[in-house]
Amino acid sequence: MSIEQSIDRRDFVKLVGAGLMAVGGGHLAAGAENTAVPAAKPAAKFKKAIGFEMVGEDLSVLDKFKLLKELGFDGVEVQSSGRPDREEFLKARDATGLEIHSVMNPDHWKKPLSHPDPKVREECRKSMQGSLEDAKYWGAGSVLLVPAVVSKEIAYDEAYTRSQAEIRKLAPIAEKLGVVIGIEFVWNNFLLSPLEFARYIDEINSPMVQAYFDCGNVVRYGWPEQWVRILGKRICKIHIKEYSRQKANEEGVWAGFDVELMEGDCDWPSVTKALREVGYSSYITAEVKGGKKARLAQLAELIDKVIAG
Repeated sequence: MSIEQSIDRRDFVKLVGAGLMAVGGGHLAAGAENTAVPAAKPAAKFKKAIGFEMVGEDLSVLDKFKLLKELGFDGVEVQSSGRPDREEFLKARDATGLEIHSVMNPDHWKKPLSHPDPKVREECRKSMQGSLEDAKYWGAGSVLLVPAVVSKEIAYDEAYTRSQAEIRKLAPIAEKLGVVIGIEFVWNNFLLSPLEFARYIDEINSPMVQAYFDCGNVVRYGWPEQWVRILGKRICKIHIKEYSRQKANEEGVWAGFDVELMEGDCDWPSVTKALREVGYSSYITAEVKGGKKARLAQLAELIDKVIAG
């Protein structure tokens, strides 16, 4: 009597299926068709933040953190280096769950790493070390650094080599602390193309030196989504602001920044699409005009629109 005659069809199918799984080590045997639909890859989820200094309410550090949390922000960026209230920020973070996701160094403009005086560069490097230590203390993942300033007195090529040399001295400290140095282009007459920006980071050759990309800062020079695709995995954090080329042409280049989010020339759907393509899924931090609660609530909604594309 055949196997098919001794057991019914349903049991036969189960038996054969079990045999195939055993032969295949838990996978379908060769030649068997897998009709299962692969799970869809979840869309990147961005986090929402603003700078702490943008909070215009006259409140304690703790109450400012509470307000931002209430308005739906996930994190905040804090200026650092020798803050006497450092512990107060830590307690506010722990009490509210609002993450201090990044730290901004305050000395990279007035004491740039590109300065011809080695003593000035040393002061900036020590300030950056303090910012990295603050970031570690607060659990922040990055410190924003404007790497160099180019001027009539500071030549471009010298700014390039000097600043790289100083950042290479900081990289081992960043690696030890587990905090990324985020290099930002910010109208400092330096790293004027995404190709050069990428090359500059690659030449430093440290996993803890990456790009802190500001979308609005590059509109005068190109299209943010192109920069995102070229910088790719080098991007550690994102700043957002707007820029209007028309306003700049009519009123002067700096006037281009005087426009609300979603009302300038940043093509946010293209930017967020590019960010998802390169696998970015961290903070989107607005660096715009802040204010009191109503303005902060408005910003929360605008950032949501930017993120939605």
